[in-house]
Amino acid sequence: MAEFLAANFPPLMFLGLVIFLLSGFPVAFSLASAGLLFGFLGIHFGIFPETLFHALPLRVFGIMQNETLLAIPFFTLMGLILQRSGMAEDLLETAGQVFGPIRGGLAISVIVVGALLAATTGVVAASVISMGLISLPVMLRYGYHRGLISGVITASGTLAQIVPPSLVLIVIADQLGRSVGDMYKGALIPALGLIAVYFLYVIAIALIRPKWVPALPESARTFHEPNGGSGYRSLLFTFLGVLAAATLFAANYDALLTQWKGEAVTAPTDEKVVMATTFGAFVALVLAAIDSALGRRFLSQMTHRVIFVMIPPLVLIFLVLGTIFIGVATPTEGGAMGAIGAIAVAALRKRFSMAMLREALEGATKLSIFVLAILLGSTVFSFVFISANGQEWVKELFAKLPGEELGFLIFVNTLIFILGMFLDFFEISFIVLPLLAPVAEHLGIDLVWFGVLIAVNMQTSFLTPPFGFALFYLRSVAPVKHYEDPVTKQQIAPVTTLDIYKGVIPFIVLQILMVAAVLIWPGIITANLDVQKKVDLDTIQIPFEGGEAGDWGDAGSGTSGGGATTGGDSSWGNSGW
Repeated sequence: MAEFLAANFPPLMFLGLVIFLLSGFPVAFSLASAGLLFGFLGIHFGIFPETLFHALPLRVFGIMQNETLLAIPFFTLMGLILQRSGMAEDLLETAGQVFGPIRGGLAISVIVVGALLAATTGVVAASVISMGLISLPVMLRYGYHRGLISGVITASGTLAQIVPPSLVLIVIADQLGRSVGDMYKGALIPALGLIAVYFLYVIAIALIRPKWVPALPESARTFHEPNGGSGYRSLLFTFLGVLAAATLFAANYDALLTQWKGEAVTAPTDEKVVMATTFGAFVALVLAAIDSALGRRFLSQMTHRVIFVMIPPLVLIFLVLGTIFIGVATPTEGGAMGAIGAIAVAALRKRFSMAMLREALEGATKLSIFVLAILLGSTVFSFVFISANGQEWVKELFAKLPGEELGFLIFVNTLIFILGMFLDFFEISFIVLPLLAPVAEHLGIDLVWFGVLIAVNMQTSFLTPPFGFALFYLRSVAPVKHYEDPVTKQQIAPVTTLDIYKGVIPFIVLQILMVAAVLIWPGIITANLDVQKKVDLDTIQIPFEGGEAGDWGDAGSGTSGGGATTGGDSSWGNSGW
C-alpha cells in the first residue's frame, strides 16, 4: 500500500480532489480537505516527514500579507457603490436615447454600457442581471429579435472578465506571479477588440436583417430641444472638439513626461490612449460645467445628459488605469482611489447614503472572504501537492502531448473552455493555474500573454450552453410567460431558454476567433508591455572602498580578480558588507 501510494501520490491526490468537488462539497473546503487528508496519509506511510505542516502557517500568513490581493475588495467596493447609485439605469437610458434612433441602436447601447459596467462593477453576474432587468423589456417592447437580445446582453456582461480593471486579471496575475499592471496592459487591446467585433456584428445584422433591430420610434425619444431639434449636431461638434483636444494631448504627451521627469521618455501607446482619454473626458466635463453656469446656451440637452451621465464613470475608470499604467500607483492604491472616487461620484449625483455604503461594504466583504477562503484552500492543496513533486508529474503529463508548445496551448484552452462551463473563474484560477504555470514557463511561454489568453478563454466559456453561467443569470430575469407591456399595452411573448442558447452562439464564435487571434498574434498582448531589460550577470562589477571594481582582493574576501576560489581567512567586515 505504501509503495503504491508513494509511486502514484500526485495523480491519486488530484483524483481525490475531483471526488470531493463532485460530491458537492464547497470548493474552498474541498481543496483544504484533500490537501490535509493526503498530507496526513503521506506522513502516516512515511512519504513525508512529520514536520510537513510546520511551514504551512507561514504560507497562510504570506497570503494575508499579500498587498496585491487588497485590490480585490477595493475594486469590488468601487463597482458596488456605482451599481447601487443607479449608474446602470442612467447609462442604459442615456445610451438608448443616443443610439436608439438608428437600426440596432439599442443593441449598440447595451454593448457600450456593458463595457462601462465591466470596467466598474467587474462582476459578470451584476452586469448581466442589471442589463437584463433594464434593457430586455425595452428591446422586447420595440420588436428586437429574441436571440439577438440574449446574445448581446450575455456577451456584453461577460466583458467584465477581460476589461481592466478586471478582478479576474488580478487573481490570474497573483497566481502566475506577474504584475497586475502588466496584465491590465496586455488585456487592453483584446478587450477593445472584442467590443469592436460586437459592434461590427450588430451593424452586420442591421444591414442583413433590419427587421431584427428596428430603430426606436419617435414617440419613445425623450431628448428634445426647445427649438424642436434633436441635439445631435451639438453632440457631434462637442465630440469632435474633445477628440481634437485628446489627440493634441496624446501628441505632446512624451514632451510633457520628459519635462516632468527631466529625462527623455517615450510612453507606450496604451498609456497615451488612457491618459489622452482621461484628459478629453475632463475637457468635456469642464465645457458642460461652464455651459451650465451660463444657462445652457451652447450645448444641447442631449449633450449635457451624455456628459454628466457617461463621462464621470469614464473619468474614474481611466484615472485609475492611468495612474497604474504610468506607475504612479500600484493596483491596490488604484483600487483604493477608485473606491473613494466612486463615493465622490455617488455623492455628486446625490445618490449616496450610509445605507447604500453599508450594503456595498457587506457585498465587498462577502466576495473578498469568498476569494480568500478559496485561496487558503488552494494553498493547503498545492503545499502538499508540490511536496510530493506534483509539479514534475504535471510536466511529464503535458510533455507527452504532441506538438510541444502548440499542443500544450491547444489542450489547455480546451480544458479551460470545458471547465468554465462548470466552475467559477476564481475556482479555475486557484485550482488549475498553479498546475499549468510551471509547465508554461518551462516551455518558454510568456506568462502575461498566457494569463490574458486564459482570461479571454474563460470569458468564452461563460456563454457556452448548457452550463454557461451568464445564460443562467439572464434566464433568472427574462420573462417566462406572456405579459402586458406597461407602455404599449401589447402582449409580449416570453423569452425561452432555447432563444437564449441560440442567441449566444454567434458571440461564442466571435470570442473563439479572438482566442485564435491571441494565439496567432501574441503581439496583440506583448506589444503593450514594457520592455524588460536583460542584465548579464557576468558583466556586473561591484566597487568597494579602497579598491577598483572587480578587485576582490582589496575587499578582504581572499579572492583576486573576481575568481570563484575563496581564501582561507576572509574578512567580510572590511569589505563594506
